[in-house]
Amino acid sequence: MKTTWRLTLLSLSALAGSAAAAPCTTAKSECTEWIVLNGGPTRSLIYRTYALDQKNDRITRAMIMVHGAGRDADNYFRTALAAAFLAGALDDTMVISPRFASNGAGCQDMLAPNEISWPCSGDSWRSGGAAGENVKEGKLTSYDFMDEILRKVANKSIFPNLKTIVLSGHSAGGQFANRYEMANQVHETLGVPITYIVANPSSYAYLDATRPASGAGGAMEFRTFGDGRNCTTYDKWPYGLQGRTGYTSRISDDQLKKQLVARPATYLVGEYDTLPLAGFDASCPAMAQGANRLARGQAFGKYVAEKYGAAHKTTVVPLCGHNARCMFTADSVLALLFPKQ
Repeated sequence: MKTTWRLTLLSLSALAGSAAAAPCTTAKSECTEWIVLNGGPTRSLIYRTYALDQKNDRITRAMIMVHGAGRDADNYFRTALAAAFLAGALDDTMVISPRFASNGAGCQDMLAPNEISWPCSGDSWRSGGAAGENVKEGKLTSYDFMDEILRKVANKSIFPNLKTIVLSGHSAGGQFANRYEMANQVHETLGVPITYIVANPSSYAYLDATRPASGAGGAMEFRTFGDGRNCTTYDKWPYGLQGRTGYTSRISDDQLKKQLVARPATYLVGEYDTLPLAGFDASCPAMAQGANRLARGQAFGKYVAEKYGAAHKTTVVPLCGHNARCMFTADSVLALLFPKQ
C-alpha cells in the first residue's frame, strides 16, 4: 500500500511538473507578466509563453515580437504563437510580445494602476521616446523597457541553456526594431547573441544625408537629398540622425553607425506592400526614402550594404502585403525567427 501511494504521489508530482513546463498559449491575463521599471512602481505589460522568473532548462531561444501602431500586443502574441507552432518551436522558445500602451493624445488605451503611458505620437515609443506623465520626463524610454526585457531573458540563472534571441517587429514595430538595433546599449553585454528582424516599416533611420534616387537606366543609387529646403526634417530623427534626444542621444553618431553595421539584421518586405494603407507615413521625410514600404525596405537594405558594408539581408516575402500574420508565418521567415540550434 505504501509503495502504491508513493508511486501515485510521484506520478502526480511528475504531472504537476509537466503542466508547469507547458507554454502559455492564450492572449489573456494568465499569459501576461509585468516588467517593473525604474525601481517601481511604474511598470509595463508583456505577453509571454513562460514566466521570466521561473527556472526553465528547456528554453534554448527567445523570440520577441513588437506590435504595430495599434498597440495590439495580444494580436501580435497570437501571431508569434502561430509562427512558433508552425516552426515546432513552442516547447523550447520563450515567445514575448511587449505592450507599449498609451492614453496620450490620439490613443485611448485603458491603463492598469502604475502602468506606463508611452507617447502615442511624435518622438514615440517606436523611436525610443520618453515615457509620459507617470515618470519624470526623459528618465525612462521605450528602449529602456526593451533593455529590461532582454536582461531578464538573458539571465542564465533562469534560462541556463538560452543560445539565441531574435527581436522582431512589424510596421511601427519594424521601426522600433530598426532604430533599437542601431542604438541599444545591451547587445554586447548580455552574453547571448541577438539578431533583428525588421518587417514592413514606413521609414528607416538613415545614417547620412543621402537618399535613394533613380540613376542611369533606372538603377537605384544614393545621392545627397536635393529638396532639403522644402523638406527640412528629412534628416532629423527618426528619419536621420540629427536632433536625437533621450535614449538614442546617449551615444555618438559614429558609435551608432558602427553598431548598425556590426549587428545582424534582416529586412523583410512584403511583395504586395505597395499601397498607402495601415498608417502609411506619407510625410516628406518618409517619401524621401521611397514611394512605398516595399521600395523603402529594398532601398535601405541596399544602402547599408553598399555604403557601410553591413552584412544585412533583405528578403521579399512572396504574396504578402502589409500583414504581420502573412509575413511571420511564411516558410522563408520561420527559419529566421526560430533558428536551428
